[in-house]
Parts: sequence; C-alpha cells; structure tokens
Amino acid sequence: MATLQVDVVSAEKSLFAGEAKFVVLPGESGELGILPGHTPLISRIRPGMLKIVMADNSEEVIFVAGGILEVQPSKVTVLSDTAIRAADLDEAKALEARERAEEALRNTKDQADIAVVEAELAMLAAQAAAARRFKQNPGH
Repeated sequence: MATLQVDVVSAEKSLFAGEAKFVVLPGESGELGILPGHTPLISRIRPGMLKIVMADNSEEVIFVAGGILEVQPSKVTVLSDTAIRAADLDEAKALEARERAEEALRNTKDQADIAVVEAELAMLAAQAAAARRFKQNPGH
C-alpha cells in the first residue's frame, strides 16, 4: 500500500512524523483530502482538525490554528503556529482564555492590538469547538 510521509510541526515542537495513507485538513478554500501521489500544492490552512489515517486505519487527530501546508507526491508537511493533539484539547481552558481575550478587546483602543486580539479570539473559538467535537466523537 502506498503511503505518505507526514510531518506536523508547530512553533513549539514536532507533533507528528510518520507514514500515513490519507490526510484530511481544513484548507483555505475548504476541506482537503490528500492521498499518496497528490499533485504538488502549497496552501494556507484554517483553524480546525487535521486527521492522519495510518496504514493500519488508526488515526491521529491534531488541532491546528492555521498555518501552511506543503504537499508533494509522497510527502505532506504542515507548519502551524499552534498545534495540539486532539486528546490534549481542553475546552474549558480555551473558553477561559477566550473570556480573557474578550475582556482585553473591550479595554483596548489601539487598532493593532484589536487585530491581534481578534485573531486570538478566532483561534480560541476554533480550538474550543474542536475540543467539543472531539470529546463527543473521539474516533473522528
């Protein structure tokens, strides 16, 4: 069976490096499914869940907070500022951080600060939603 080398790297660490038969992730224009032999591609990715299906049909699910995807016929590389294994997602912590960010947004008037906080809020909302979905349906 043909496989892909998959590497998922965040600013902090490498989260996954291994062989897979299929990868699904949230591309800039919608969900992307990548099989071995895929046409080369570079794309931005949106916050959401990255699913890696191994040859034995086991799955690794990772939340990515956006980033860059590079696809070669036998290799997929995901570079994300923030990436968290789905099993490690904590909805309560994400919601708490979101509340702190909303408070900061209410208290700032600087446009640059507002843009940074709004981006943080979007990432935290996606992280909380991903945690909720994963906890409800851990197999997907």
